[in-house]
Amino acid sequence: MRIERIELIHIKMELVSPFVTSMGIEYDEEHIIVRVDGDSFTGWGESVAEGTPFYSYETVQTAWHILSDFLIPAILGKEINSVDEAIPKWSKVRGHMMAKAGLEAALWDALAKAKGISLSKMLGGVREKIDVGVSIGIQSSINELLKKVDRYLKEGYKRIKIKIAPGNDLQLVKALRKEYPDILLQVDANSAYTLDDIKIFKEMDDYNLLLIEQPLGYEDIYDHSKLQRELKTPICLDESIHSLDDTRAAIELDSCRIINIKPGRVGGFTESKLIHDYCASKNIPVWHGGMLESGIGRAGNVAFASLSNFTLPGDISASKRYYKDDIVEPEFVVNKDGTMEVPTKPGIGVEVNMAMLKKVTVRKEIFNR
Repeated sequence: MRIERIELIHIKMELVSPFVTSMGIEYDEEHIIVRVDGDSFTGWGESVAEGTPFYSYETVQTAWHILSDFLIPAILGKEINSVDEAIPKWSKVRGHMMAKAGLEAALWDALAKAKGISLSKMLGGVREKIDVGVSIGIQSSINELLKKVDRYLKEGYKRIKIKIAPGNDLQLVKALRKEYPDILLQVDANSAYTLDDIKIFKEMDDYNLLLIEQPLGYEDIYDHSKLQRELKTPICLDESIHSLDDTRAAIELDSCRIINIKPGRVGGFTESKLIHDYCASKNIPVWHGGMLESGIGRAGNVAFASLSNFTLPGDISASKRYYKDDIVEPEFVVNKDGTMEVPTKPGIGVEVNMAMLKKVTVRKEIFNR
């Protein structure tokens, strides 16, 4: 397939309600949609770099720069018949995983469409449905948190994840366990704690948590190994894992016993597959994280989460969880049994709603060969 045209589209989508974490409050989500055209096929991807550098050093601005000045020129006008042919062409670019992942995802979609197969099948997926959970930001009170959990459980979500931060942690876990003693429950700290807070996590050991996600520094692997030795509850690493090498180090050091895979964080589906397969070989379960993607990125997440070692429910919620109107049709929904259907049509399996995409577009740029 000859890459004839690539388009970058900066979108800004308003959230249905503010999303509060230890990193701050989000009212809307900014990402870059990547469109790749070649040989009459169109592929769509999403770079999950945000408007702020709080989760990652990457932002919409840095991703736009890397995509337009380095990654796109490396493949525009070239004959690309597999993603493996494209990756070496931008290998000189260090880091900038979210920029790379957006372009790679669009290539995966276009190439799957060219083959007439679903992205799930192209990636090696084995499931027709995936188990899904929901991530809940920090609420104004425990009562508000309990109300939200009750609502999401009634909607069918199989697992509840709550965000925690110093001063908003153990009391939330206690209240939820009192009200819901048997639900799958996990907490996510987004790197808000240090080893000085070990007492809090030791107390959480008594509440049958599925896992504790990224309690310590966002670049740390070593201190997590010290914390994991003191806990029964598995630690799951998110922000600390940027590659297969990070994964190997974390597992060898016993810094975690579960890995969260976000293709946008590690550079795309190719590196994600390497991490998935390595974890499977070491009997380390993985689950699929989320970055408040639009339906374009969510479609890719659903396809990738259909691989065999995704044994825990992921953060792949319904479109309505975050957005009043998504930019794909059909929108993603959660079944009453807590599952989500894996699209079977070629590529990502959903159609982009061009009118909605235009409505949320901040700027765009077209690159022709």
